Amino acid sequence: MEIKDQFVKYIHGLQDAICAGLEAEDGKAVFIEEIWERPEGGGGKTRVIANGNVFEKGGVNTSVVYGSLPSAMQIAFNVPESDFLAAGLSLVIHPLNPYVPTVHANWRYFELYDKEGKRLDSWFGGGADLTPYYVFEEDARHFHATLKNAMLPFGEHIYDECKKHCDEYFVNKHRDNEMRGIGGVFYDYLRPQDTADELRHFNFQQANGNAFLDAYLPIVAKRKDTRYGEREVEWQEIRRGRYVEFNLIHDRGTLFGLKTNGRTESILMSLPPRVRWEYNYHPKEGSVEERMEKYYKPREWV
Repeated sequence: MEIKDQFVKYIHGLQDAICAGLEAEDGKAVFIEEIWERPEGGGGKTRVIANGNVFEKGGVNTSVVYGSLPSAMQIAFNVPESDFLAAGLSLVIHPLNPYVPTVHANWRYFELYDKEGKRLDSWFGGGADLTPYYVFEEDARHFHATLKNAMLPFGEHIYDECKKHCDEYFVNKHRDNEMRGIGGVFYDYLRPQDTADELRHFNFQQANGNAFLDAYLPIVAKRKDTRYGEREVEWQEIRRGRYVEFNLIHDRGTLFGLKTNGRTESILMSLPPRVRWEYNYHPKEGSVEERMEKYYKPREWV
């Protein structure tokens, strides 16, 4: 079985596992599924959850799309007229309680072909990152440590490199380089050199994907029953605004999906249901919210 077929099988199984884990934690809401087709080739399975006990809105989506590489992407990749295949799982979960963090993750695989069907290039990418509105340092350490432990079998310094990449990527540069959360890990363009290396990269992807529920669900369980009021909801909505800004202005995955005629509903599934912008907003001096702002810069967690 070719690596692309192994990867597609894996992400569909991972989608089932993650959805089941999130449903069990919520206890009320269940995912609904929509299967869609892309006219130019391929399609996907969009699964969304909403209005639960714990999760206000979220999605765990898989897609396998292929066809002619759009001209905008030819320019971005600096390649001639080509064909492509892109497969991946992408998720974003927005909890109801402001003390429970939003989480994002994706794991993807890409192949590029000439017009005769010869594979010219391939690479893996992915990662997971956490966006808490109220930061608990023990939760941040747990999230980062779980991701680090998943990566350790593949190299002692891989986590450090991927954490740095994440810190530098999920940033609103127009907001004085403010991170949208507390980071996690992020990697891209992991190009296998041979068949053995291809398998190693695939195993690396599986280790990261399989670590997701262990990294996130214990935090949800610990914080989901914390009492909150209007002040916390207002802060949550302000910070969600920063999340939206990053996704629509800077995120390469969002831009790639829209430029390749991806399914708009699935791509913009990542946006939260409630959000707020206030002109020249600053949290009250001396408030908990003001103290939270210090966390939106890179720091070592493990």
